Amino acid sequence: MEYRNKLFPVFGFAAGIIFSMLIFVSYSSNRETLSAFFELPQQIKSVNLDRKFDFAGEEVPINEDTHERLDRELSVNAYWQSSTLLNLKMANKYFPIVEKILSEYGIPDDFKYLAIAESGLRNVSSSANAKGYWQFMKPAALEMGLEVTDEVDERMHIEKSTRAACGYLRRLHDRFGTWTNVAAAYNVGPTAFAKTLSEQKENSYYDLNINDETSRYVFRIIAIKEIVRNPQDFGYYLEEEHKYTANTGLRPMAVTTTIPSLADFAHQQGITYRMLKYYNPWLINSKLTVPPGKQYTLMVPAK
Repeated sequence: MEYRNKLFPVFGFAAGIIFSMLIFVSYSSNRETLSAFFELPQQIKSVNLDRKFDFAGEEVPINEDTHERLDRELSVNAYWQSSTLLNLKMANKYFPIVEKILSEYGIPDDFKYLAIAESGLRNVSSSANAKGYWQFMKPAALEMGLEVTDEVDERMHIEKSTRAACGYLRRLHDRFGTWTNVAAAYNVGPTAFAKTLSEQKENSYYDLNINDETSRYVFRIIAIKEIVRNPQDFGYYLEEEHKYTANTGLRPMAVTTTIPSLADFAHQQGITYRMLKYYNPWLINSKLTVPPGKQYTLMVPAK
């Protein structure tokens, strides 16, 4: 018994060493497994800025300041993978509609990228209560002829809101002279933009000391443009079947009488209430009141 008691500490010490070694080996093996599991197949590189950039045909003047601002937005958007990937998908769905209307109004094609910068081509609402694809505030929307009521919000109508945006952009160009200034004024507001130009005695957006959001805004549009136009240069590979597309199985339906229940109306068309709102996001109530002489056009499945 005494002999066994003397040996017990020795055996205990040896067992402790062996146990520790097993834990170390197990940890090392697991660490290697976890490392392999979380290894991302990507290379983080700086974007090459060794060429000319432009917005709406107007070249970006490059100096220390503008170089860093452009580099920042290209880097942020190039490596903001989820958002950029969704932008590419949405662009495939909505750009054909937007491009056609921009062309009709004589607005440079680059302004389609402004819609991505504003909303990601989605019907979102800002903290300031701007809404829709082009992020109109209600007063500006009404001024440009869009209907905004408790039942209808045409800021969420892709064709009508794009036409309103084109009219607004035209006004800004008449006032500020360059398309770059137009984009900046669209972001900060024409009154604030004009005041900043006057106070600083400048005539170009690129020379202004302006709030951080607007200071980044045009560069962000340019970054989005570069990535959407050349996605593979930035490591984005999107197969055709993964792109969002417009539903070609819809037909316009003229509505001249009040619809007391859009849910009932949707079921009559063979769709759900949710899908009726998906196809017509400008319908923001559960009913649609149609005044005498008024007509709405709803998109419903072709029969």
